Amino acid sequence: MSKPPSIHYRDLHGIVLLDKPIGLSSNQALQTVRRLLRAAKGGHTGALDPLATGLLPLCFGEATKLAGSLLGARKAYVADCRLGITTDSADSEGDIVQQRDVPPLDDARIEAALAKLRGRIFQVPPMYSALKVDGERLYAKARRGEIVDVPPREVDVHRLDLLSRDGDTLRLHVECGSGTYVRSLAVDLGEDLGCGAHLTALRRLWVEPFREPRMVTLDELQQAAEQGDEALLAWLLPVSAGLCELPAVQLDEAQTMAISRGQPIQLVPSPPAGRCAAFASDGALLALLEVDVEGRTRILRGFNLPPD
Repeated sequence: MSKPPSIHYRDLHGIVLLDKPIGLSSNQALQTVRRLLRAAKGGHTGALDPLATGLLPLCFGEATKLAGSLLGARKAYVADCRLGITTDSADSEGDIVQQRDVPPLDDARIEAALAKLRGRIFQVPPMYSALKVDGERLYAKARRGEIVDVPPREVDVHRLDLLSRDGDTLRLHVECGSGTYVRSLAVDLGEDLGCGAHLTALRRLWVEPFREPRMVTLDELQQAAEQGDEALLAWLLPVSAGLCELPAVQLDEAQTMAISRGQPIQLVPSPPAGRCAAFASDGALLALLEVDVEGRTRILRGFNLPPD
């Protein structure tokens, strides 16, 4: 039996906005897309559970240097929470732990419970999560039946609104910061309502700076790969797309040379203090800079990209 042809990986730089399907882990989705693109290096920007669907930005080549900043970005979800049932995983993939009657609930009672979960709050991560405790993922400990006292963490919940109700299922709109577990929000909401709850569906709508993402499915990428590189690479955004919300600074040749050597420069006129995307004199994204109020720069990330 002949072996399948080996994949010849290549240097490829950019971002794919994948619409992750249900049932795949984020790493499985990443490796599938990486093989289709034949990209030598890739990473994702914050895991989505297999149960979840929606936007998963995938970074390739030099774009992987942005994965940390995208990981900490604000995100939005639509979440379905089933009242009356709690599970050991806080979602529908786990075993049922307890069933309780759902009390009569009007919109005002639900809103009062949601209000407590907005803003800067403390939440306990679910046991079935990728969070590491003592160097090991929590889900590995949970599968062995270990009981771990997981300390609560501070997270930011910018929006938490009831979209609709269908029987005992609440559909919620969630906007939150890094490290927030929507499953834990469902659990805490259910406890406040006196009946328990678990997450039954989750879809990520956007991740900053991709507020209106043009997502691509795995099927669409597979079809594009069969058509050839031109169709496939049409889905690969430039690395600079990950910095599209920042001020852009065009450097001259002397400034480009200095930044390339890791030297600070003085920007005149100066952009607003904070982060900016610096482009080399040939148009290539050169660096992510931190600029102070006087226009002095500090290099946060340097990029080695061909001319734009």
